[in-house]
Amino acid sequence: MKLYPAIDLRGGQAVRLYQGDYDRMTVYNADPVAQAQQFIDAGAKYLHVVDLDGAKDDTTANLQTIAAIAKLGGLKIEVGGGIRDEARIQRYLDLGADRCILGTVAVKNFDFTAEMAQKYGAQIAVGVDMKDGAVAVNGWKEVTPEPGVAFCRRCANAGVKAIIATDISRDGTMHRELLTIPGIEVTASGGIAAMAELAELSAMHCHAAILGKSIYTGAIDLAEAVRLYEGE
Repeated sequence: MKLYPAIDLRGGQAVRLYQGDYDRMTVYNADPVAQAQQFIDAGAKYLHVVDLDGAKDDTTANLQTIAAIAKLGGLKIEVGGGIRDEARIQRYLDLGADRCILGTVAVKNFDFTAEMAQKYGAQIAVGVDMKDGAVAVNGWKEVTPEPGVAFCRRCANAGVKAIIATDISRDGTMHRELLTIPGIEVTASGGIAAMAELAELSAMHCHAAILGKSIYTGAIDLAEAVRLYEGE
């Protein structure tokens, strides 16, 4: 199982939001590049980066920070946050990102998402936020009527190869149904707070997991997690 430590960027700093709330933000490291290096030192091979400014304001304020992290080398980086057109996808890929994550736009403009999935293949992932089993967009502010599992099936049928699934109301537990959808790799995200949850995800044959707050607070030791789960 691949492990993606997470760096959420806002104002050039590594931060975490509580349940997507910009008013409930904790700064964990003022130097995201140094933070990425710490992850490399712990043995990480993958990195999940979200540009919170891009997601909120449609800016590229953190572009240079992401470029600097990519220049460190040694990490396969996925980037999300405010990616709504092909130009930004291409820009991130040119910087050295391994893949781009489409979030709200995947729901709002499904035809675009299908087109990008067909064109870029595994370099595109779709981030699916769920609340009470339904797809949520715009930082969970808007809940759609479509069940998350049904939307993920629709993505798979359109050629999407990777889903990053976050269920805000279940704090990191995964729908087993998602793992039965053929043709997609599922990454679990959100609220993974303990090694026991990683063990559960691994036993379910989940493709990958994103680790955020738990590794910043020390609840999960990243080096130990990498040793246990990526060495499988």
